[in-house]
Amino acid sequence: MGAGLTPGGETGHVPGSVPVPDASSVPGSEDTATLDVAIVGGGPVGLLLACLLAQRGVAVDVFEQRAAPAPLSRAIGVHPPGLRALDAVGVGDAARAAGVAIRDGRVACRGRVLGALDFDEADPDLPYVLALPQADTERLLAERLAELRPGALHRGVRVSTIRQFDGRVEFAVDGDGADAADGRPVAHSARYLVGADGVRSGVRAEAGIAWRAHRGRADYVMGDVPDRTDAPGSALLHFEPGGVVESFPLPGGMRRWVAMTAWGTRGAGDGRPGASAALIGIVAERTGDDLGAEVPDARAFTARQHLADRFVAGRVVLVGDAAHEVSPIGGQGMNLGWLDALHLDRALAACLDGASAVHRGPLDGYDRTRGRAARRAIGQAAFNMSMGAPAHGLRLAARNAAVRLLAVGPARRRLARAFTMRGL
Repeated sequence: MGAGLTPGGETGHVPGSVPVPDASSVPGSEDTATLDVAIVGGGPVGLLLACLLAQRGVAVDVFEQRAAPAPLSRAIGVHPPGLRALDAVGVGDAARAAGVAIRDGRVACRGRVLGALDFDEADPDLPYVLALPQADTERLLAERLAELRPGALHRGVRVSTIRQFDGRVEFAVDGDGADAADGRPVAHSARYLVGADGVRSGVRAEAGIAWRAHRGRADYVMGDVPDRTDAPGSALLHFEPGGVVESFPLPGGMRRWVAMTAWGTRGAGDGRPGASAALIGIVAERTGDDLGAEVPDARAFTARQHLADRFVAGRVVLVGDAAHEVSPIGGQGMNLGWLDALHLDRALAACLDGASAVHRGPLDGYDRTRGRAARRAIGQAAFNMSMGAPAHGLRLAARNAAVRLLAVGPARRRLARAFTMRGL
């Protein structure tokens, strides 16, 4: 599903040139760190990982560049595996109460339904995808972290100059939230440092980890408006000749609309209509739905796909969008990051239980397992994007026939499992 749309992913920091004191100037012995784990990035993945570790009694802090949570609604789809991750830190019930259950999906073209999918065919215990704006998800996780480890979330700070030593990672923190008396960067150290700082990850850059482009790229416009459809609990996918239009219910009687375009982020100022006018016009032309006179938060974005060469470099580990950029068409990015966090929580716990030396086994297992999962997710997202691309003539007829076949028989259950992120 496209309910996980999140242009740009989690917020990150820009690596700087702030010098960190050498090992001798940091209090404690060579293998002693101030924190067990430092997490750079306070989006949904970083916060979930922090909650998981804090539940174990791990000394974990989160460093987030944003001074306040982002107001725009980005990722909205919480798939069943993601909901179980929220359950693992005690916020699943609150998420269910705040969100809207999407229990089925319908695919249409030119006003004719090609197929339908009930999500209970994938998991009768959790027969829905939960729609919950990312801002609400982050709020629930931040509140839970404050209960588990008060003061662990540091907002309005930048992390830079990451250096690894025997037994610890040192880094500098500056910004309005750094609590530096003289305005100078503050030196910190941790036994492990996790980059959860999004697709533009400064942690990944400082660790020297390459960022490889993968197949799958397209331009879209999106926005949220009052729901005027007759399907308040359904995902609606319009595979139209001009490109896909998707819509998903949101809390408060709202609905998110997403439409593929031929111009994407080059909209305003390039002889094209603004994002609001473009979304209204495209939806009306392709589906006949009326979004109203204006979509206040409409925006254009380009979906891209990338994968880090490795997720682990010594005591520095990548998680979520810092490790993999997956097209939001399919709604997998945030949920895939949460599954990373569940695995990394166990791996770091195993490392922290041992001696000070890096325990290659648990982290190598994390790198290998989550790398495979990310490659599968990227492949599935590329397929989703290709299915929604413009199509005419024989190609359109073949695509519609394929959709009808996928919506019946044994393929139907496999499709439901794929769309609800089983096996990732």
